[in-house]
Amino acid sequence: MRLGLALGYWGRGPDPGHVALAQEAERLGYDSVWTAEAWGSDAFTPLTWIAANTSRIRLGTAVVQMAARSPVTTAMHALTLDHLSGGRMMLGLGLSGPQVVEGWYGRPFPRSPLTATREYVEVIRQVLRREGPVELDGRFHAHPYRGEDGTGLGKPLKPITHPLRAGLPILLGAEGPKNIAQTTRIADGWLPLYWSPARTDVYEASLTGLREDFLVAPMVRAKVCDDVREGLLPVKAMLGFYIGGMGHAARNFHADLMGRMGYAEEAGRIQELFLAGRKEEAVLAVPDAFADEISLVGPRGRIAERLDLWRKGPVTDLLVLSPDPLTLRTMAELNS
Repeated sequence: MRLGLALGYWGRGPDPGHVALAQEAERLGYDSVWTAEAWGSDAFTPLTWIAANTSRIRLGTAVVQMAARSPVTTAMHALTLDHLSGGRMMLGLGLSGPQVVEGWYGRPFPRSPLTATREYVEVIRQVLRREGPVELDGRFHAHPYRGEDGTGLGKPLKPITHPLRAGLPILLGAEGPKNIAQTTRIADGWLPLYWSPARTDVYEASLTGLREDFLVAPMVRAKVCDDVREGLLPVKAMLGFYIGGMGHAARNFHADLMGRMGYAEEAGRIQELFLAGRKEEAVLAVPDAFADEISLVGPRGRIAERLDLWRKGPVTDLLVLSPDPLTLRTMAELNS
């Protein structure tokens, strides 16, 4: 099981320590480093900065939002950074949800998410293969555009720049069972939002017949500390925000996933509190047990024991979310 460093997205401003963390992860033997985006900083620009200040570590997005760019624009970003980094790029994509897509990006959330995702990936594949002009008679991503409000003058094109790798890895951040199953067919890897080594049965039906080279790369918050309960507070804060704030009360994919993992009642309560403006109470309502099983928190010995459980499943890459150099070093030592 390889280790990756997950940096996430910026908060109020850029984190001045991200480049140093990426360099430390590279020195420790981490295989990859990953950036993200929500509705603030983008994922590609920080990753390019990190690429310029590292030499070996692979570079991934976990994830870039599909609604933020047309698929050819995303392909242009990926092939450009792949060239600049000497073939280190991995493209992680996410569909997000209606609240973000329509509220931030000002676009309609697709009524058929699986179709929209499949078309998006297909267009990127065509760009990277560069076997001919990009053409797709898609429901959501038509190339060339043939809508009634168009001129009808669109011409199929293929990229001027020759991609460095036609097989640049594409991973998807999928949550629903059908979306995960489709991911195993059309992508090179899957980026689970929450992974519990004690509840792999939640995903079992969607992960049947995995290819040997298919990547399963969940993100895990890690912290070496003596007080487990205190160490879980950042995990609970993240869960409170995602479960309560990243979605509408009637449609929240993160809350649905927590429900499928056995915490439906608790997810509903978190949503209720967060949407009522009682955010601190929402965080405290996150069960310690749930936060604990999807993270690696506590003394070194406890983390070592729990890490063995992560190795027994289909996980190929563990993306460690931690700003703490001691934790990163400990994880590297325990996984060696």
